[in-house]
Amino acid sequence: MENRVCSTTRNTNETKISLSLNIEGNGIFEGRTGIGFFDHMLNLFTKHGEFSLMLEVKGDLEIDGHHTVEDFGIVLGEAFKIALGDKKGIARYGDIILPMDEALIMVALDLGGRPYLNFNAEMPVSLLGNFETELVEEFLRAFTMTCGLNLHVKLLEGKNTHHIIEGIFKGFARSLKKAVRNTGSNEIPSTKGSL
Repeated sequence: MENRVCSTTRNTNETKISLSLNIEGNGIFEGRTGIGFFDHMLNLFTKHGEFSLMLEVKGDLEIDGHHTVEDFGIVLGEAFKIALGDKKGIARYGDIILPMDEALIMVALDLGGRPYLNFNAEMPVSLLGNFETELVEEFLRAFTMTCGLNLHVKLLEGKNTHHIIEGIFKGFARSLKKAVRNTGSNEIPSTKGSL
């Protein structure tokens, strides 16, 4: 399996995003979205997934963070889809139950090509810094729809919103790392013959 890398861009009236992804990376995150808490979560995502992610983002943050976060999810999902190619040799599935202090998060996913998001995590507060906490779900929805990912996220326990969101991003990264793992096979992991 060759190095799985992708560079992609998205330019709209609301955002301008350039992104480089290396699935066989070393946990390096470079760049800023302009939303401090979101950058912190993306840094955790790359570290725990052992991906490399470089980005340039300009969004309409004078309005709010919605377009920036959602569009970044679209671009990142697209980058994973392109980098994975025909998905030969991947493990396909990934899951974890991840503790983050008092929070406990379940994440399970399938890179089977059929997009679906089941997000069941109430946020105790609506704002962390300048980050609207409802945007976690918007980011994950944009990623799943573009990547063709089936993703289930469930909050099992938790009171602190920062811990809950951090657990979600770490759990997502760890599960995705498992799913993209090279199994050494040259087969597509499906009886259909394609994903």
